[in-house]
Formats: sequence, C-alpha cells, structure tokens
Amino acid sequence: MLSLTSRRDQLYALFIWTVALLVAAVPLMMLWDLLYQGVPQISLDFLLNDPLDAGRQGGVRSLLISTAWILGICLAVTLPLGLGCALYLNEFVLPGSRSAHWLGLSLDILSGVPSIIFGLFGYTLFAVYLGMGFSILSGGLSLACMVLPLFIRTAEQALRACPISYRQAAVALNISHQGFIRHILLPSASDGIAVAIILSTGRALAETAVLIFTAGYVTRLPDSMWDSGRSLSVHIYDLAMNVPGGMDNASATAIVLVALIIVINSSVLFLIKRWKNKIQKT
Repeated sequence: MLSLTSRRDQLYALFIWTVALLVAAVPLMMLWDLLYQGVPQISLDFLLNDPLDAGRQGGVRSLLISTAWILGICLAVTLPLGLGCALYLNEFVLPGSRSAHWLGLSLDILSGVPSIIFGLFGYTLFAVYLGMGFSILSGGLSLACMVLPLFIRTAEQALRACPISYRQAAVALNISHQGFIRHILLPSASDGIAVAIILSTGRALAETAVLIFTAGYVTRLPDSMWDSGRSLSVHIYDLAMNVPGGMDNASATAIVLVALIIVINSSVLFLIKRWKNKIQKT
C-alpha cells in the first residue's frame, strides 16, 4: 500500500512539474523570439528618432510620447474615479444590499466586455458626438472607460481586506470616518491599490482595438492632446500585420513596450510604498 501511494504521489509530482514547465516555456519562448528579432534593432537612435518608411526604418520617439500622453489621460481619469467608486462601495453601500448587488454585477459585466466594443463606444461618444475626432484625448478617455471596472473591482477587494480590528480600534480611539479612511484604510490597502494600478496600466498599454477607433494611426509627433497619435501597441500591430518586412521593428517596439511596463510597475510600487510610509508617519 505504501509503495502504491508513493508511486501515485510521484506521478502527481511529475504531472505538476510537467505542466509548470510547459506554462513557463510559453513566455520564455515569446521572450526569446522578441529578443532574437528585436535586440539588433535597439539603439539610442531607435529611441530618439521618429518612424520612417511606414515603420520599417527610424525609431519610436513620437510613439513613446503619444503612448505617454494616452496613458497619462487614462490614469488621470481612472485613479480618482476608480478609487472614489471603490471607497463608496466599501464604505457607504451595505454589503448584500440591492445597490451593492447591481453595482457589482454591472462592474463584472463591463469587465468582460470585449475591448472593440469600448472602441466603438469611444468613437461614437468622444470622437463623433463630443467632436474630439481621432485624438489622444479621445483615446485616453476611451481607455479609461475600459479599465475603470477592472481598477474598481481590484481596489474594492483591497479595501475589503482591511482587518475589522482596525475599524474597532478607530472607533475606540474616537477617530473620525474621514481620518480612518485617510490614515488607516488607504495605507493598509495600498499594496492592493498598487496592484490595481499595475493591472490597469498593463491592460491600457497593451490595448490596440480601442485606440485604432479613437486615437488613430498617425506616426508624427503630437503637438497637443487634440492631435492624433499612434501608441506603441498599435504600431506593433500595424508593423506585424500590414507592413511587409516590419517584423524586426515590431519586435524591437515590443521590447520597448515591455521595458516601459516594467519601469512603470516598479515606479508605482516605489511611490505607493513611499506614500504609505509618509502617511503612517503623520
């Protein structure tokens, strides 16, 4: 019996390790393919020059600036609205109430809506109805509509993880509700809020369908948020699908995009940790 159980455990362990290695092999193969094709194209000129010859030549300077503008507008809308909504759901709506049920259901449905639907919605509302046209502002606002449900749900779960003992201690010390939220709830949930920002940023930077319908395809350097601008993700799609001989520059642009995501995620974690320490000291 012991030998049979031991053999069964060994088979289970072998199966688990095989699955784990297969799962790990997929991103490693993707990374290797990007590095193999893209690294020879990476240089300082690639980062400082604008695209030429439909992206086959030149660099990604204008695309980096357009992407930064689009992401900045997206986060400027998402962070205050998303955190405010998460606080409302956590602090001012009774758990299990009809309002909590319908609000949660709406957010869950919106989180599962395909991105191309948000693209059509953003084009109709921002580009056409509000007269923004194909612009960086239209793209950033459309992205904000898409990532808001994800951010709200993630931040809400982080706020709900605050131990009940913290609330009891705040009541015992006669701390106001506003003081509890500012000095206790938000710092305790800061790591989860950072995850919400990282997930939202990653989805926004990787998005193509929404931006094709709203921000446009133009590769020139934007003068303002009212200009059209091509993001890095849209550039990768265009080079890979529509430009013959563009795969090498598409891979190089993908490496730049991955590096940008890593830098932003690291910066978010650093700033959240610093803010948390500052709040706790006050």
